[in-house]
Formats: sequence, structure tokens, C-alpha cells
Amino acid sequence: MRSDVSVQETGKALRRDAAENRQRLLDAAATVFSARGLDVGVDEIARVAGVGVGTLYRRFPTKDALISELVRQVLEDFVALAREARSAPEGEGLEQLLYGSGAILASNRGCLSRMWNDDETTVLKNEYRRILIELLAQAKRHGRIREDATDADLELILWSLRGVVATTRGVTDTGWRRILAVMIAGLRPGAETLEVPPMSSEHVAHIKELLDTR
Repeated sequence: MRSDVSVQETGKALRRDAAENRQRLLDAAATVFSARGLDVGVDEIARVAGVGVGTLYRRFPTKDALISELVRQVLEDFVALAREARSAPEGEGLEQLLYGSGAILASNRGCLSRMWNDDETTVLKNEYRRILIELLAQAKRHGRIREDATDADLELILWSLRGVVATTRGVTDTGWRRILAVMIAGLRPGAETLEVPPMSSEHVAHIKELLDTR
């Protein structure tokens, strides 16, 4: 009996160590990719994680598998943020979600190019978008956002933030906050009437298709 217990405890310890190594590799990848981009070698990621390259390949057989898992985790953070924003009072959830999304983007600069065109995370992206539309409706009901604002406008704001975050890498980690504040100010009900119509959902879908091929 004592031997069986020992074997069980050893097995649990190994599983725990494997899980911890896996998460260390993902955390290291996020740090290294954010600082140096996706072209960095996996040996540097293993070094930052404090494990051998062999351990990295046991957890992730390819570099692409590592990137895909990192992207999935980031998108899970987006969805968790969106769900939490649903409980914000007085229609404040939309702004909470937009600022939170900017912070996630800024913390994961390295994988921005893969974040919205990874086929394995379609379900997560669709849930995030559904909640975004729901929060937009709530913000309108509480008079925080102008009535003519559309979900396409919000998608373009997020794409714009992605561009600001990417181009300011190495210069500032907070520049995106100013740009987002300007954009939200333009979404207020008191802002002047917009003469240009919003982008259609068909245009947005076509842009997504183009992004998927890049």
C-alpha cells in the first residue's frame, strides 16, 4: 500500500511539474515575442523559461504550436474580460471592455499578427464579438454612446488600437490609451453629427478575409 501511494504521489508531482513547465514556456514566449517579435528562436524562449529546449519540444512539438496556444490563452483573457464587463453598472461595460482589451493587446504585442486570424480560436472570437455588440446596446440605452455607433465602428477601433500598440513597441506602453480616449470621446452622444456612413458588415467581413491571408 505504501508503495502504491508513493507511485501515485510521484505521478501527481510529475504532472504538476509538467503543467508548471508548460505555463513557464507560455509566459516566456509572451515576454520574448512582445520584446522581439515572432521571429525569435525557441532556444531563447526555453532559456527565459529556465528549461531545456527538449522540454519545450515535449510540450509544444513545433514553434507554431506554441504560438497557437499562446494566442488561445490571450483570447480566453479577452472573453473573460468581456464576460466581466457585462456586470458593469450604467452601461459602463463597453468602455471597460475597450480599455481592458487595449491593455491585453499591449501586453501581447508579439502575437498581434496571429490574434485575429487563427482558425483554432474562432469560437472564442465569436463570443467576444457577441458580448461586444451586447455592451454597445447597453451603452446606448444608458446614453453613454451615440445612437449611430455600430459594431463595425468598434471593430475598427480595436484594429486601430492593434496598429498603435504594434507601432509604438519599444517607445511607449501607454500611448494607445490616449488614442482610445479620443475615439471614445467621438462616440459620445454630444459629439457632432457624422456625415460619413458606418462601414457595412460586408466590408468588415471582407477585411477579415484579407487579414486571414496576410
